[in-house]
Amino acid sequence: MATLQAARAKTLGFSLEEAKSFGLNRAIFYAAAKRGFKIIRPPLAKIILPREIFKPAERKKIEKTFGIERIGDEIAYCVRIGGKRVFTIGNELQKVEDFKKQIEEKFEGKFQKAWKEALKIVRAYDQGVLLSQRYFYEVIYKPRRDELAKKWSKF
Repeated sequence: MATLQAARAKTLGFSLEEAKSFGLNRAIFYAAAKRGFKIIRPPLAKIILPREIFKPAERKKIEKTFGIERIGDEIAYCVRIGGKRVFTIGNELQKVEDFKKQIEEKFEGKFQKAWKEALKIVRAYDQGVLLSQRYFYEVIYKPRRDELAKKWSKF
């Protein structure tokens, strides 16, 4: 899910870093949705950034950028760090480093091959499919998820 969602975001014009953040965000979101969102919290008025990573002045500046990003008919919370969108769920930032650790490393050095295939798959569809949460899931992701998981685990 994360790889195809990242390819979707990249195809829709996100930078590579933003696309990876979005891909990881959506994978976490849908995994939580599948489990049934055990903890239900109202949306946060702002994100609280980790003190050990950001200096107080930098933290305040980033926290002011917290908002909703629309990707077609889908929404996700994000902040801007260094001018780039970094998506978030429950005060957790989905950084490009997290994508690398949680997704890319599972491919054991063969992620680029899967990434190229994901981009090829996603780019074969028109923008209407990519901008629709439902159509993306039903037309692109769902019919391929088992096949791609099996194929990409063999790389």
